[in-house]
Amino acid sequence: MHGPIPEHRFFAYLTWQDIAALPDRERAVVILPVGAIEQHGPHLPLNVDSAIVNGILGRSLQWLDQQRPDVVAYALPPLFYGKSNEHLALPGTISLSATTLLSLVMDIGHSLYRSGFRKLLLLNGHGGQPQILDIAATDLHERYPDFWTYSCFVWRSANYKPLLNPAETLGMHAGDAETCVMLALDPDRVRMQRAQAEMPFIHPGKRLGPKGALTYAWTIQDLSQSGVIGDPTAAAADRGEQIIELLARNWAEILAEIYDYYPIAQP
Repeated sequence: MHGPIPEHRFFAYLTWQDIAALPDRERAVVILPVGAIEQHGPHLPLNVDSAIVNGILGRSLQWLDQQRPDVVAYALPPLFYGKSNEHLALPGTISLSATTLLSLVMDIGHSLYRSGFRKLLLLNGHGGQPQILDIAATDLHERYPDFWTYSCFVWRSANYKPLLNPAETLGMHAGDAETCVMLALDPDRVRMQRAQAEMPFIHPGKRLGPKGALTYAWTIQDLSQSGVIGDPTAAAADRGEQIIELLARNWAEILAEIYDYYPIAQP
């Protein structure tokens, strides 16, 4: 059940007595990986976002064991479903509504707070739901002022762009980055013989785009026929491994920072 997460850092393997006996429970960092089950083109499985966020988190916790074993941090079982309605036009996508996802995260946070934890990292692996997790983090902290909540995208702990194929432009879904990482994490699930490049249909405006500082709303059929937005055809496992290591090392440092330096406010 723990997958890539080190067994001793998997929250669900603890007993209630283990948790009750945890020293400095309010300093412990609990991480909720939030992924998705959605189409990722003809060559990648539906679980890409869930596999990547859990895989990178698992590697970061391994780094933590080597560099900072004193840091108390536990990974919750991941939320495999997310808000993926922008991909519903292609079969296999399973989407929660925004209100359902928000309610799930709020209930998980409430339960953790009741159990004495005061630090929660919402580690997101899917680009279609960061706003919801941001709202959950803010609302949990507003409800419990001594509950420190963080909403972060797993891909943003470090700049991995220099490791990507320079031929890919505007890649954002099932392209070079995700395919490289999946080749490193779970190569048996990647069907490279089906990989195809498809760049998004471009909005006629000069400043607006499907991602970036000024965005417009889109669903997958607005941008792609195959479900791919990018060029996965030159993806390679060795570059995927480099991306994972870069991101994971930085997440290990971030987890240590949360554990060490963020004070607990008084309610």
